[in-house]
Amino acid sequence: MKILHIDSSISGEASVSRRLSAAAVTEIAGAQPGATVIYRDLVAMPLDHYLMTDKPGNDTQGSAFSAAILEEFLAADTIVIGAPLYNFTVSSQLKAWIDRLVISGVTFKLSEQGSIGLVGDKRVIVLVSRGAVYQPGTPWSPFEHAETFLKAIFGFIGIEPEVIVAEGTAFGSDSRACAIAGAEAAIAKIPARVA
Repeated sequence: MKILHIDSSISGEASVSRRLSAAAVTEIAGAQPGATVIYRDLVAMPLDHYLMTDKPGNDTQGSAFSAAILEEFLAADTIVIGAPLYNFTVSSQLKAWIDRLVISGVTFKLSEQGSIGLVGDKRVIVLVSRGAVYQPGTPWSPFEHAETFLKAIFGFIGIEPEVIVAEGTAFGSDSRACAIAGAEAAIAKIPARVA
């Protein structure tokens, strides 16, 4: 099994999403003897914003790099993503990575009936951290555009991501600890999937 571990938090050691993504990778790899993990820290090594000349198949350095990012994703059986909510959406670092995955004719195709995802054979587990509480029915729910975006974009390419959320982390130490504990309990229940 090949596991691709993606982190996108700018908070360093204080990051909740980094802590949770590491726990998820440990859980999954522990259930799969011989699993290999590829780690990509999108903050330590940020990607440039995606340009049209970066599309795989063009004769540019950016194109070759984007093709390598896409191949790294396509070669993985399981992708674990740490995704903090920043200004109501995903970080720009994570968005730059995602832009290199959504490629017509490779990860999706268009038809008269709409789009068809071509990458349904992968498991994507997203660890979302949020300072406030954005669940439906709360005052903040209309502002949540990270979990919803990730579900939509991975669904577009044929993957239904599994999402684990830790929220209310900015409401004091007790709320933060409770949010992390709840997410870690959910991580412990991630079912193993044989590659």
